[in-house]
Amino acid sequence: MSIFDVESSRKKIEQLHREASSPDFWDDPQNARKKMALIARLEEQVGMYDRLKKHLSELEEMNALCVEEDDPTFEPEIIEGLEAVDRELHEIETSTYLIGEFDRNNAIVSLHPGAGGLESQDWAEMLLRMYLRWAERRGFEVDLNDVQPGEGAGIKSATFTVRGDYAYGLLSTEKGVHRLVRISPFDFSKRRHTSFVSLDVIPEIGEEIEVDIDPKDLRIDTFRSSGAGGQHVNVTDSAVRITHIPTGIVVQCQNERSQISNRTIAMRILKSRLFELARREKEEEIRALRGERRDIGWGNQIRSYIFQPYQLVKDHRSGLESGNIQAVMDGEIDEFIDAALKLRKVTDAPKARS
Repeated sequence: MSIFDVESSRKKIEQLHREASSPDFWDDPQNARKKMALIARLEEQVGMYDRLKKHLSELEEMNALCVEEDDPTFEPEIIEGLEAVDRELHEIETSTYLIGEFDRNNAIVSLHPGAGGLESQDWAEMLLRMYLRWAERRGFEVDLNDVQPGEGAGIKSATFTVRGDYAYGLLSTEKGVHRLVRISPFDFSKRRHTSFVSLDVIPEIGEEIEVDIDPKDLRIDTFRSSGAGGQHVNVTDSAVRITHIPTGIVVQCQNERSQISNRTIAMRILKSRLFELARREKEEEIRALRGERRDIGWGNQIRSYIFQPYQLVKDHRSGLESGNIQAVMDGEIDEFIDAALKLRKVTDAPKARS
């Protein structure tokens, strides 16, 4: 098996466990967290490898018995087993791409339509459904923290948390601008329109990471949910909006019935956003020192979804295309995520060696 060096991984696990048993291991909390995350990732990969090896051994024995006794009744079970092995191999391969410190964390996702009124707002709601369906397909849990309905159609914004192993690592590949080309259902002249929605994703930060938030820096407002109820929000008097005055970051939550619950969730999202802000500022400093340029703007879409004059979904980073746009909009986006992960591993490799 060549996906990863399992024996080297076993030795690395032993080495990291020895380091973790040192009395001064937690003197550097950030480094300790990275090593503990690496232990968990390597142990998971080795465990998957061991289970796969056992599964293959059982299939080999079953196949030998099938041949020896000339009994074709084993064939369906063998075929099913091989398909399961293929899925397990894919899981192992994917896990080797998810090596970031926070890749295993839950993900906090935000959608914001660009200019374009109803058209962009409708596109934002279509994307929201796509990601909810994707999460459902993978068995992830989703909390709709805040969804602001659009005036007339669609949504003005949405923030939701996806809970599950590697949720952030997978969804981080979706960060960027998503472009829609279609004949607008809101245009009586049936003209073709182009719309943009920006997706941002940050890791949800757990209690093990401290983020210093001075209560004096917060403005907390409560209000009645602005939504009309239904699938997005519960109409209550318990919605909470928290503004972090020094940074201008605004977080609100209105999905829970309890004001306390909404405030707790809003504070968790604020903590994650402040942590991510500090992390990105540090990365920007490093880029500035290296002389690297970073283009930011609506023209830098990562993916286009074309409904007319033909049907095509194209990822502008990997070049991957799909003509089955309905399946994509129904949440079948794993092939795009996989392609982006592989591309990221290739492009990050020179930096890792430097």
